[in-house]
Amino acid sequence: MPHPNARLTVHGRRLLVDRVRAGRPVAHVADEMGISRATAHKWVRRWKSEGDAGLLDRSSRPWTTPHRTPADTETRICELRRERKLGPARIGPILGLPTSTVHRVLTRHNLNRLSWLDRPTGQVIRRYERSRPGELVHVDIKKLGNIPDGGGHRIMPRQQAAGNRQATTDARRGGSPVIGYSFVHTAVDDHSRLAYSEVLTDERQETAAAFWGRANAFFAAYGINVERVLTDNGSCYKSKLFAQTLSDAGIIHKRTRPYRPQTNGKVERLNRTLLDEWAYVRPYSSNAERTDALADFIHTYNHHRGHTALGGQPPISRVNNPAGQYS
Repeated sequence: MPHPNARLTVHGRRLLVDRVRAGRPVAHVADEMGISRATAHKWVRRWKSEGDAGLLDRSSRPWTTPHRTPADTETRICELRRERKLGPARIGPILGLPTSTVHRVLTRHNLNRLSWLDRPTGQVIRRYERSRPGELVHVDIKKLGNIPDGGGHRIMPRQQAAGNRQATTDARRGGSPVIGYSFVHTAVDDHSRLAYSEVLTDERQETAAAFWGRANAFFAAYGINVERVLTDNGSCYKSKLFAQTLSDAGIIHKRTRPYRPQTNGKVERLNRTLLDEWAYVRPYSSNAERTDALADFIHTYNHHRGHTALGGQPPISRVNNPAGQYS
């Protein structure tokens, strides 16, 4: 990323090259753009030798780092971390190094958090990941408070919001679920992180089974044949109807151990992302407005939003490239 006072962005460099290619002297173009002739010649040379790729920013990382901590010292730091579980403040005095240096070394080797290590062996824990799309799909439900028509306390004082909720309740007959909760049913593929979500009115077995039918059709549209489904031990997932729905599609049903939400961690993490980037990202004036916004977010999540576990690529990249090999 260029610094805030940079004279040339990538667009500016292309403009510079276009003007020079049109036959104008480099010195004149440089003067117009407020840069030196040496800088102008540098970008023109890069464009001639590398094409448009030569106009992109390069890494500022040096070719060599002569003052980097020696490899044997780094090895000793890692050994102390794995074998004795010591932190930088204790490793530093043992090896005669500053605490900050020890911390940088541990970070470089992914050892800076003890929670990332297996306590008995000291080895870095790698979260499991299935090898192909459809091998395992995580399914879960997130309970979410409804928004009254006109908005809630996020966009108005609490007293006014309470009156708004009461007015909405009075205006609707037949036990409308405006005051109460919605249930976000979500399915996410373990390998690709491709996701499907719906906002539904309850978490009964009939609702969960119907949701899975639509989710399975969604994955099938992307060429994903679901083999296993992993859920928690909610009553709707323990029902015979849900089990029969999976069985009829030739899908194996797996459930997590009680009180082990980390086993279903990929969908749990997606639930948190939904809250941060969809449900609470901005004030909504009604429950319907928030519900309608979910489809756009899921499309962005699947097709455009980079995922750290996928090398910064969106989930759709692994659907099109199941081996997970990125160029």
